[in-house]
Parts: sequence; structure tokens; C-alpha cells
Amino acid sequence: MENDNNHPGFTRLRLIAGGDGESIFIQPECFESIGKGLYLSVNTFVSNINKRLTNYQLSLHGPCLSDKGQYMDVAVCLRSKYLPYNALPWASRHRLRWPPNSLIDKIKKDGCLLVPIGPRTLSNCNILWRLSFSVAEKQLVHSFNFTQLLCYCLLKLTLKHIINTNKHAESLLCSYFLKTALFWVSEEVDIDTFQLSKLYSCFCRCINKIIFWVNNCYCPNYFIPEHNMFLGKINIENSKMLINVLYKIKCDGIHGLIHSVFLYENGHHRLLSTQLETSFIMLDLLFYRIYDAGIGNMNDISVCLKLLVFIEDLLKSKTCKFIVDVCKHHHAQMSQYTAQLLPAPVVTTERYKTHKRYHRYLQNGIKTDAVSGWVLYASFYYVTGQFNVTLGLTDYILSRCSTDMVPMLCQNYQDRHIKYYINRVHSTITLCDKMKMAVVSDVSYIQQSSLIPNELQLEVNDYSLLIPPTVMSHCLRFLCYNHVGDTNKRQQSLSDLESTVKRRRSFISTATLSNSITILGICFELSGDKNTAYQCYEEALKCDCVICSTAEARKLQLLMD
Repeated sequence: MENDNNHPGFTRLRLIAGGDGESIFIQPECFESIGKGLYLSVNTFVSNINKRLTNYQLSLHGPCLSDKGQYMDVAVCLRSKYLPYNALPWASRHRLRWPPNSLIDKIKKDGCLLVPIGPRTLSNCNILWRLSFSVAEKQLVHSFNFTQLLCYCLLKLTLKHIINTNKHAESLLCSYFLKTALFWVSEEVDIDTFQLSKLYSCFCRCINKIIFWVNNCYCPNYFIPEHNMFLGKINIENSKMLINVLYKIKCDGIHGLIHSVFLYENGHHRLLSTQLETSFIMLDLLFYRIYDAGIGNMNDISVCLKLLVFIEDLLKSKTCKFIVDVCKHHHAQMSQYTAQLLPAPVVTTERYKTHKRYHRYLQNGIKTDAVSGWVLYASFYYVTGQFNVTLGLTDYILSRCSTDMVPMLCQNYQDRHIKYYINRVHSTITLCDKMKMAVVSDVSYIQQSSLIPNELQLEVNDYSLLIPPTVMSHCLRFLCYNHVGDTNKRQQSLSDLESTVKRRRSFISTATLSNSITILGICFELSGDKNTAYQCYEEALKCDCVICSTAEARKLQLLMD
């Protein structure tokens, strides 16, 4: 380890000699020849690990490797058994009673970690590794007394509900800076200062410490004070607004802090999490119950395009998170309709150019809920003759459908729907993300839709068609196998469709039952079973509530044939 005086929080790793064994992660190509020796390269080190972990399909994400869905970051570090030289003064510097000597000795023995990333202020530095004391910091937090922990929580709540709600101060501070301030304050005062009765006083000490740092644009690392953690983050230009926000927190006093951190405007306490969670869930379910995009009027592409522009302009002027999310959902729904009003997609040598607009709107359309947008995508590939792609998408759609998912436009949600929803979402994610994870909607084929299979064209000649995603997915599978002449798989798909419509009734409401039975009849008719098809049309005409607009015509046409 060679410390860098210009970047105290970082180190270079120079090769002294080869070891007895061979490392699969650190190969000869991981070193760069610079000046007096060979130094371990940050970028090559991470890339080499990625090559060795091919089964995990990871991609580079800063100093980390991310999985395909970017749900997890893997940070591969090296461990130093010793503290770097410039961190040794930490162990012997003057302090009162915290941290205890036993913990200091343990941290010295544990050493530190080396993370493969250089300083924020340098864009192209391949041999500097960041010194990380995350393991030591975890042990320090675990040594906190109850009041220290409460102070830490209060600082984090202040960051979330006060500092980061100011658009000029947002993201300048992070919880790591707040934790560092608490470390410094804890060792500068007697530990007896951290008593419950003095919580606000301890909190103010930390705020004063942060104000002092921001004024000087210098945040000393707890282990290496020469390392200014504000570099590349806080400077003279952006610090002024942050100082104003911090001073306001002080001036508002304890009553202002309580109101800003713990109370909503209507007087409900933020800490009453059950009440808060119930509130956002009730609001979400109300939206799902009443939302209606007005499909009956969507037959003019110029109107749809104007609405899309209008929604985009509206998004720029709104600040309420829920209203913004509702607008984004409506934008995604309008994108589904717009895609269906484009000229019918055809299979040509210029397919890329003619289909580019389709992909634009269909990609926006998959944001409405978990599956309906994907069903339209599957329909697009079917009408363009790409049957294998259609089958792959229908497999994906059916795998995502759970009978406990929350259905749109349902008047009475059952306990299983609410439980499913609560277990998969939380109040901090957007409405669109919640819907993509836990909500299922019927597929809306508008009148004269360009994405409807030719076999179902009659169903959209005069009216729109609402169909459950499970029914349409099995129908598309049947149509694909019917086209390619695979009679065994065609029969299996027909059987799956019949089971979905007649027995499982998954996602089939009274509004879509007649349509679903009619679709089943069409598939039986295409398979040559006209008797069963006729029975389906008859049954579709006897449904309660909504009757399929083409069931009668299909039945009469079958009699004429």
C-alpha cells in the first residue's frame, strides 16, 4: 500500500513479489507499469472478476457489478489486515470516553477494505483504490447507546424530510456525512452527555458540526481527517443554500423540528407507520377501482398525440407525487392506444423503419401494469408473423400472472388482493412501479386496432374489445401453433384456454366473461370443432352484464356455413 498525499482517502497497490499460489481474480494483466513498479489496476481488476463470473450475467456499475435487473450491486473489495499509515493516529488521538479502548484495539486488528474506485475529482485514475472503513464504522454504530442511536435516526429523518425536500440543497448531504458528524461529536464530549433528556442538545451539536464543515467546504473523514469528503460534492457556490437550510433547522427549534419531521400537515404523525401505510394503500386501491381511460373515444391518432403532449406539459407543472404518477400512468395508457392507431404493421425488408414508431409507443405502454402492455407487444409480433417471439412473450406474461394480483376496475377487493399488494409494495416507490409489480389490467383493443390478430378482426370492426391478459395470451399461443401447423401444441393451447375461461376464470370479470367465451368459440371454430364453437357463442349470449358484440354474428355465420 502506497498512500497518496494528494488524495489521503486513497491508496495505490504496488506489486512487491508474486505469491506461492495463483489467484483466479488477480492475473498478470491486472497490473499497470507506472514509474517505479507494477500497480494493480482498478478497471482491469473489476473486468477480470466479471469475466470469471459469467454464470451470473453481471454488468459493470461504477465500482460494482450489477445483476441483470439491477436489483443488487456486488462490490468486490480487497482486505488489508492493517490500517494504512495515515489512519494510525486515529487510534491514539485524544478523546474522552468513546469509543472504548477495547473497540479501538479490535478495529486496529481488523484493518480496512480497499474498494476499486478512484477519487470523485479525478475522471481517469486507474490505480487509486478507496480506503473503506465500513466494517469499523458498523462496529462503532453497534457500540452506540440508546440516545446516540436516536440522534442518528433523528439526523437521517431531518435529511429526508427537511434538507432533501429543498430542491437547492437536495443530494448535497448524505447520511454518511451525518454519521461522521455524530462520530466526531461522540468522541469530543463525555459519553454521559448522550442522555435521553439531552437528545435535542446532542442533535444540535451535530448540526453545528455540519454547519461548520459546510462553511469551510471541508468534511474530515473520521479515520483520516486529511481526507476531505466534500471534495467534488460541496463547494463555495452550492454551499450557501445548504447553510441557510441548516440554520433554519436551528432557528425553528425543537417545535419546528417535531412538526417538520414527525407531523404531516393534517396532524397525523409520520411515525405511525401503520396509519401511513393504510393511507397510501387505500389511496392506491381507490385509484385502481375508479380509473377509466375512456377507450370508447380513442379512434383518432391526432387526438391521442395531442393528449400525449398535453400530459407531458402537465407533468412539468405538477409537484404532488401522486398526481405526477397518475399522469405518467395515463401517458402509458395513451401510448397503448396510439400504437394501435398506427398503420397496420407489415412484414417487409424495410421492417426496421416502419416498426420503429410501434416500438416507441409499445415500450411506453408496458408501464401501465404488470402484463397488458406486454400482451399488446405479443400481438404486434403475431401480426408481423414473428410467432416464436410471440410465444416467448406469452410464456413471460403467463408466468407473471398471479391470481392474487390486484385487478383494475374491481369494485370489491378481497383480503388476498390487499395482502398480496402490501407484501410487494411500499410507500416510497412510484405508483407506476407498484402497478408493474402487483396490478393486472385487461387488454384494451381499440376499434379498428392495427394490433388485433386478423382472426379477431370482426371483434373490433365497430367496437373496442376488452379481454383478460390470460385469455388473450392463451389465444395467441393457439393462433401461433395453428399457423405453423403444430397440431399437438395447438390442441394443448386450446385446452389451456378452455380451462382458463371455463374453470379457473382467472382475471375474468362480468365485463369480460362474454368476450372471453366468444374468443374461446373462435379458437374452437378454427380448430374445426364447430359444435363446441356454437355452444360457446350461445353461452356468451347468455352472460350477465356485458354481452360480446360479435357473439350473435359469429353464431349466425356458423349456421350459414
